[in-house]
Amino acid sequence: MSDIEALKKAVPPFQIFDLIPQYAEQGFIDPERIDLLKWAGVYPQRPQEDGFLMMRVRVPAAEFSSATMREVANIAEEYGRGFLDVTDRQAFQFHWLTIQDIPRIFERLEPLGLHPKGACGDTVRAVIASPLAGLDAREIIDVRPLAHAMEGTLTGNPDFQDLPRKFKMSITAVPELEGIHMINDIGFLAHRVNGEVGFDVWVGGGLGAVAHLSRRLGVFIRPEEVVEVGQAITAAYRDHGYRQNRKKSRLKFLIKDLGVEKFREIVETDYLGRKLTDGPAAPVARFGGNDVLGVQPQSDGLNYVVVATTVGRIDPAKARALADLADRYGKGVLRTTAFQNMVIPHVATEDVEALSAELAAIELAPKTTIRGTTIACTGNQFCRLALTETKARTADLVDHLEPLTLAMDVPFTINLTGCSNACTRYQVADLGFMGANKTDKDGTVHEVFNVHLAGSIGQAHRTGTKLKGAVPAEQLNAYAEAVLAEFQANKHVGESFVEYADRIGHEHFAPDAVLGAREAVTA
Repeated sequence: MSDIEALKKAVPPFQIFDLIPQYAEQGFIDPERIDLLKWAGVYPQRPQEDGFLMMRVRVPAAEFSSATMREVANIAEEYGRGFLDVTDRQAFQFHWLTIQDIPRIFERLEPLGLHPKGACGDTVRAVIASPLAGLDAREIIDVRPLAHAMEGTLTGNPDFQDLPRKFKMSITAVPELEGIHMINDIGFLAHRVNGEVGFDVWVGGGLGAVAHLSRRLGVFIRPEEVVEVGQAITAAYRDHGYRQNRKKSRLKFLIKDLGVEKFREIVETDYLGRKLTDGPAAPVARFGGNDVLGVQPQSDGLNYVVVATTVGRIDPAKARALADLADRYGKGVLRTTAFQNMVIPHVATEDVEALSAELAAIELAPKTTIRGTTIACTGNQFCRLALTETKARTADLVDHLEPLTLAMDVPFTINLTGCSNACTRYQVADLGFMGANKTDKDGTVHEVFNVHLAGSIGQAHRTGTKLKGAVPAEQLNAYAEAVLAEFQANKHVGESFVEYADRIGHEHFAPDAVLGAREAVTA
């Protein structure tokens, strides 16, 4: 039994909420129980010996008020040195916190309807809900009530506080646009079968060092069954998932070994007590969500505006300005997305131009470029596991590439992460960069990035090809620019990068080949 498994058996993980006030009062955390902080959304920040913490805060159904945005900004400013991130699970993340701050932050979050319970740890993580819910004319059903019901039923539930590992869920309702279900432990995807609204269910998705895309359970369930089926699948994983080796404890490994048919049988027989209805696959999003950017029409004649944050980092002043704009041009409501962006819904067509101009003035313009399709993890600025710097480097990459890609007729994704854990899903991007270290003979350590090419949570539904070689960190801009320049110069109209890479051959984009050709041209 691993140390964390032993700890979970000795102390029910959600008991950490009773312990945190004690730690805050004494000014230090019991080192033997520090891992339980994850269940409260809290991690030690790098370097751990300095005692600072970072915290993730769940945003139920990805929707919140402008007043909530202002208070989140205030918390970041007062306790977190002005650092505020939007994560790719639609959460907020603070940095530079102390244990003495945590109880006060909890008190300020509670009336906002936000909470950190289960934001991390071996439990049900934030339920990703479609940021288009109730807005887009193409949606099948407004999934917000179901997302709230799943949060209320599964989040903080003692029955699910001790899972073998983390457990991620998503629920979406615009299958032509959203592909996030492919990388979650459970993904509910709404569609119509013979005129009836229901959900296609996918299970066993997960990235990390060993990536698996989800597989169809083969069912069609009605909206009123969603929460029950979600509970049943989670319970089956709790009871049957592997606990001896944490590297193989995710649901994806259980599905791989059992097969999806056997897993479905276990869920039906042991947890539901009935057979689920067979059903066909839902439509597949060509680009996996990356075409939902800029200004989009709502079903009621208004518009929603997707705000590109630049790798999820937004300072408190901009956050408060964004809240003011949501009040002035929308209905005082905002949303977060699974691509580290934000949304202002309910904008009148005649106000779009003025809102866009004001957003541009605070560098949060609604752009359909790589600024909205590039994500980066926390990196070694704060994360203890990361091997490379990510946020600033990726922001610089976006600034460098954006002017060169304004005329591109298809979306292009760049996902960059500081280690193999895939917090920003490098295996399913057009260009996925995974941070690593390379040590010279003299002992000098260099930051480099492995390249995973032409992965997709869209129509291609695959993980990318890991190319030979690595890109030195200082040549990241040059490598990405060369790849994009060739793609734009030689692609067919409407051809995606996945399609182009398959046509040309993936090894054509190996770092040594690309950078060597660039150096030859320069010389």
